[in-house]
Amino acid sequence: MITFLQGKLVEALPTQVVVDVNGIGYEVLIPLSSFDKIPAPGQPVKLLTQLVVREDAHILYGFATAAERDLFKLLVHSVSGIGPKTALNILSGISVAAFRGAVASSDVKSLSQISGVGKKTAERIVVELRDKIGAAGAWEAASAKNALSPDDQKTNDAVLALMALGFKQIEAHDTVRAAQTMLGATATVEQLVRACLKKS
Repeated sequence: MITFLQGKLVEALPTQVVVDVNGIGYEVLIPLSSFDKIPAPGQPVKLLTQLVVREDAHILYGFATAAERDLFKLLVHSVSGIGPKTALNILSGISVAAFRGAVASSDVKSLSQISGVGKKTAERIVVELRDKIGAAGAWEAASAKNALSPDDQKTNDAVLALMALGFKQIEAHDTVRAAQTMLGATATVEQLVRACLKKS
């Protein structure tokens, strides 16, 4: 499995790039969200990748962030009827945080406005992913709408980590606040989460 490519960006289009890795040129399909984050051609680049093997082709899909790749994999592996092409369309049409928020709040209308996603597909996405994305997705989307200060971002990251470990949102928030009071403002996200887990 090819997990990432690191080399020189030779060519960049909104939907695909060519990366030179030690003299071998890899063609990689990317979403618009990743195109916005990559450097100009001729510069060093690192792309996280997902290899999709079909009978007639081996296709590399590339992503600027782990969140984009994780969502791509979730869509392709968890939602019936969604293939790599539609998953790329979704990533091109909506940010990861907004997507997670739309699923968590069952916002079929927003999802169905993405190119290649009709109402039925949007409904299927909500039904099949709601339990996987759940409350953490709603919390993350709400946080993304409000630009957070560094301290609030730290709190947010710790709360999201606890929710991923099974905490309820209010419980996670209260526990993190208590840990911050105990450890002080300089505590890292990791220290906060560890303190919260010791208390629970």
